[in-house]
Amino acid sequence: MYHLGMDFSRESGIVLIPTRFVWPYGGRVVYISGSFTGWTQWPMTPVEGCPTVFQTICSLPPGYHQYKFVVDGEWRHDDRQPSISSNLGTVNTILLTGESDYRPAMLNPQMPSAGPGSSMDVDNEAFQRVVQLSDGTSRDSFPMISESDLEICRHRIAVFMSTHMAYELLPESGKVVAFDVDLPVKQAFHILHEQGISTAPLWDFSKGKFIGVLSALDFILIMRELGTHGSNLTEEELETHTISAWKEAKIYLNSQVNGLGNDVSRQLVQAGPDDNLKEVALKILQNGVATVPILHSLSVDASNPHLLHLASLSGILKCIYRFFKHSPTSLPFLQFPIGAIPVGTWVPKIGEPNRRPLAMLRPSASLSAALNLLLQAQVSSIPIVDDNDSLLDIYARSDITSLAKDKIYTHINLEETTIHQALQYRDDPFSTYGFNSQKCHMCLRTDPLLKVLERLSHPGVRRLVIVEAGSKRVEGIVSLSDVFRFLLGI
Repeated sequence: MYHLGMDFSRESGIVLIPTRFVWPYGGRVVYISGSFTGWTQWPMTPVEGCPTVFQTICSLPPGYHQYKFVVDGEWRHDDRQPSISSNLGTVNTILLTGESDYRPAMLNPQMPSAGPGSSMDVDNEAFQRVVQLSDGTSRDSFPMISESDLEICRHRIAVFMSTHMAYELLPESGKVVAFDVDLPVKQAFHILHEQGISTAPLWDFSKGKFIGVLSALDFILIMRELGTHGSNLTEEELETHTISAWKEAKIYLNSQVNGLGNDVSRQLVQAGPDDNLKEVALKILQNGVATVPILHSLSVDASNPHLLHLASLSGILKCIYRFFKHSPTSLPFLQFPIGAIPVGTWVPKIGEPNRRPLAMLRPSASLSAALNLLLQAQVSSIPIVDDNDSLLDIYARSDITSLAKDKIYTHINLEETTIHQALQYRDDPFSTYGFNSQKCHMCLRTDPLLKVLERLSHPGVRRLVIVEAGSKRVEGIVSLSDVFRFLLGI
């Protein structure tokens, strides 16, 4: 542990001392948890060139602090650092002095735990609550973040997003897939599946501009139409009709289903490279889209635009995470567990009849039921659970494109095909049913918000299923849109 100089907080008038904490004894995943984090777990990173040494830097006010390490899920202390014994075991201690009138009560590291009126007992109680919560205590037992801290955090997020532009999202290298409107629909969905993407902009050569998007939602609507008795659509039309033909025939293309089940026409939502990140995020949230094309044109009339990038919430979140992860004290709520933050959708508890239920299905449910639920609940994925509500897998909107592989859609019945079978089509038609760790991105309610943001910033991860430790019993879901609505206060 090292002191790195001093910082001054204008808001609180307190001298903050940047302090490096080090765990030099190896492990795969290491966190620090202490009185200065509210006993939430704060991630530590390996030192470059020394994978067995983990470190992190926290800015602490002068005074007496306590902390422990969590190494691969086990609470540990560093026996080479000052420590104190209590009924919770051994806790490391640190006394920081600085230019402050604050004078903490001095404790002898060799003495037993202090009496009932000491600050040590208060911290021990907080620590005990964290230990109990990891064993299944209700999320309502968490201390909640104050409104003032919440507003400060949101203001700093808003300032960052308003002063950083969309061009900062552009990768150094990569590819962007766009479809010609004259491409056959069946081929377009096959490409979506092969490329592992869920949406692509549509280019109309005759108009010289992008006119819309093709997404997995369109394929869901088409599959439902094909499965409807008396439908005028046939598999042959899906083979031969172009995207523009579907659009002209008004077969659900470029439409979204609202809460009443009606079709609402949707114009292309786009952004420019000089739009700020807050504007781009709001466009995604307000229009219910997964991505926004970043278009740039050299002409005054904006003709013949260049498609630079497909902006997503995960890309914007990656910028936010990268900027704030090294200054956690500037955003206090990053250290709070998600169970203490009003974010995500949770399984309703007894006595909460007005809470929105969490959409879940059993593997034996029909594919038709899954597609209907994806549309009616207006969600991007559904947890697939066993009879104990333990997580088995996830079925997402984008998974429907796997039915374009080898023309699977031509020989299945949506009512008779189970989710179990659909998941096998997605992964491997010859595989046995099992847990798909690549699709099932999870977290615990005790995980700090920073850890949740880090996981959601990975490409392709749009939601985390909140599960109970050990049993994987589903407790809730936190999605990218949930996080951004929370961060922006909307």
